[in-house]
Amino acid sequence: MLRILANENVPGPAIEAMRAAGHDVVWMFEGRRGLDDPMVLKQAQAEGRILITFDKDFGELVYRGGADASAGVVLIRISTRSPEEAADRILRELAAHAEELPGHFTVVGDHGVRVVKLPRSNRGA
Repeated sequence: MLRILANENVPGPAIEAMRAAGHDVVWMFEGRRGLDDPMVLKQAQAEGRILITFDKDFGELVYRGGADASAGVVLIRISTRSPEEAADRILRELAAHAEELPGHFTVVGDHGVRVVKLPRSNRGA
């Protein structure tokens, strides 16, 4: 089971699928809408949750801004026809890469997955 903080832009079917698979998911859409990206990332880190988002601004925060992302970030960059397809892909990649996610910035794209270890300064060290 993973502890996940899903950004507002993650589709509802993906949230339902992750929860049904046994993951502990907090969804920003449910009562925490409107927080800016730095606050969302800080919340994920404070709660020890992997952040899942479709928003590439988190890459800027982590790599250019040096923000702590030690719990891990998963950036979804896929083209899909439906929220259900996105949910299926997210679940598959979480299962395949669960052990690698903490301490890494993971990009799930149309043609594969890239898992990059965060620089030491971005891992809370």
